[in-house]
Amino acid sequence: MKGAIFLEILIGILACLCVFWVNAEDPYRSYTWTVTYGTISPFGVPQQGILINGQFPGPAIEAVTNDNIIVNLINKLDEPFLITWNGVKQRRTTWQDGVLGTNCPIPPNSNWTYKFQMKDQIGTFNYFPSTKVHRAFGGFGAVNVAQRSVISVPYHIPDGEFTLLVSDWFKNFSSHKALQKRLEDGYSLPVPDALLINGHHNSLSFTGQKGKTYKFRVSNVGIATSINFRIQGHTLTLVEVEGAHCLQESYESIDIHVGQSVAVVVAMHGPPKDYYIVASTRFTKPILTTTAILHYDGSNTPPSLPLPIAPTYHIHWSMKQARTIRTNLTANAARPNPQGSFHYGTIKVVRTIVLANSATKINNKLRYAVNGISYVNPITPLKLADWFNIPGVFDLNTIKDTPTPGAPAKLGASVIPTTLHDYVEIVFQNNETSVQSWHLDGSSFYVVGYGSGTWTADIRKRYNLNDAITRHTVQVYPQSWSAIYVSLDNKGVWNLRSAIWERRYLGQELYLRVSNDERSLFTETDVPPNALFCGKAKRPQ
Repeated sequence: MKGAIFLEILIGILACLCVFWVNAEDPYRSYTWTVTYGTISPFGVPQQGILINGQFPGPAIEAVTNDNIIVNLINKLDEPFLITWNGVKQRRTTWQDGVLGTNCPIPPNSNWTYKFQMKDQIGTFNYFPSTKVHRAFGGFGAVNVAQRSVISVPYHIPDGEFTLLVSDWFKNFSSHKALQKRLEDGYSLPVPDALLINGHHNSLSFTGQKGKTYKFRVSNVGIATSINFRIQGHTLTLVEVEGAHCLQESYESIDIHVGQSVAVVVAMHGPPKDYYIVASTRFTKPILTTTAILHYDGSNTPPSLPLPIAPTYHIHWSMKQARTIRTNLTANAARPNPQGSFHYGTIKVVRTIVLANSATKINNKLRYAVNGISYVNPITPLKLADWFNIPGVFDLNTIKDTPTPGAPAKLGASVIPTTLHDYVEIVFQNNETSVQSWHLDGSSFYVVGYGSGTWTADIRKRYNLNDAITRHTVQVYPQSWSAIYVSLDNKGVWNLRSAIWERRYLGQELYLRVSNDERSLFTETDVPPNALFCGKAKRPQ
């Protein structure tokens, strides 16, 4: 009798838990995107753009922490196509990363469905094509992840928000294929001709009301140039960087490098008139500038010149500003715990990797190498080869942890083996005269230091081990270094690449293989039922 009563109670408890689990399931947001070519004319001259649902830029994803995202992507191009989610961590699901090292591309006139969760994330991100040079002519868009209502933000909630995607643009090329041919012929790309904001040049307007505050989410979705962003007569209060709440420093202008995103809050406190929103290139000759308008509701007064002044080639200015961008240790993250509770500076580093990029010639054509290896994608994605133990696709000894001075560059599929939960120091050494930008898929990292010259172990004494910002893309200044700490707690094969597309397309990338000896759904999802197969990988029977 007692056993029967206990069983009834147990069944009741389980039933209640089942109801709770069903009701507590995180929301789903479903999208169907059709990718096509279309005529666009940002400067009055027809060019072939890449559109999503007929839009350039593509539609934004507006999500909330822990939302489940489903994107059915229909490829109507004449080439294989993939989209990658820039900064979205893809917890335990490298299969959705959308790069050629993890996914077979979506063939023309077919579709594939991405499924992933904004697990414990907030912030300003974006998506773009990872295949060929598609992103130079479109296919990109915003990914904005708002905080759940039960979690507070460390600043006054703005009265509204605007999303700005700043891209560089080539007016003298008819399509991405013309840019691609130039690279494949072994030549560098010229300096871009112009900048666009949300696909427009000097023609957009954003309207707000006097006395209110607005969040501006700004992403550099270009392929080549760092930018400086500013608003005439207004101060920018930086509140978030690629998913991390930061100290609320105020800036007259802020540098945003290729692949990076920020969110700033702007108080509309000026006289009711129109003001210029300005984006201009950094470290280029000539300097390229584009504008939009911040319009005070009810104003009939147009903006007036001159445009607000910006730094030009001042590298020290930019590096000094970068050091002021630090984590807000008292702020909540996506979960109700302080971001600073993870004391990254006290954790033992188990491995140091120094990556030096270089321009080189292979077979008399321009290439870019990392530690002597210029990356070439195998026809079989690395992840599929690793999962199914397919031999002959990649070699874990191809690339070394440190560069070998004087060694000739060669082609290869660079994969660095690491162990799940390794805590790793990565130093990006830039021995060239242009600014570099590096992005890591699957994880955020702590930017612990920037400096000029050649990195040495003694420089660790200058690291910020208290409140360094976490982000997924870091700039490396000319003839300088940048250092990051990263906890490799996301199992999979993850792309580490130059965000400057010429360099990435011609070999400046590699992959981190984060693995352990067990296969568990707690650390990594199984191969998805709709997975595409190509090269040596065949669908299991």
